[in-house]
Amino acid sequence: MRGYIVEMSFLMPMILLMIMLSIFGVFYFHDKNIIEGAAYETVVVGAGKAREKGMIDEGGLRKLFEERVGDKCILFDGAAATVRISDDEIEILAQGEKRGMNVSVIKRMPVTKPEQKIRDMRRMKGLGNGTNDNN
Repeated sequence: MRGYIVEMSFLMPMILLMIMLSIFGVFYFHDKNIIEGAAYETVVVGAGKAREKGMIDEGGLRKLFEERVGDKCILFDGAAATVRISDDEIEILAQGEKRGMNVSVIKRMPVTKPEQKIRDMRRMKGLGNGTNDNN
């Protein structure tokens, strides 16, 4: 009988430690997915608005990221984003840190101009047919 008590006094803390580490790991990956999804949504919105000159700024995208994350994170509740906007690309670096643990996500998206590409294709097609369409 005493052998079981000694074995259980060693085994039960190990089992509880494994359960707690599993829960902690699930929280970590949950928060990482929330931050990654919010960064992706923010960069997509930024790339869409970047086509219209003057419609986008770094502060607005940072605020949008913070709204997307909101109170959804469990471990990394202070997640923040750094935004870089150039003429041809939007980049967001999202980071969260707590007690020596950190998660970092970088999302980039090119600023596309589909209407310009369509116009160029139509213009080239018109040149091939012998018509001169300058629209």
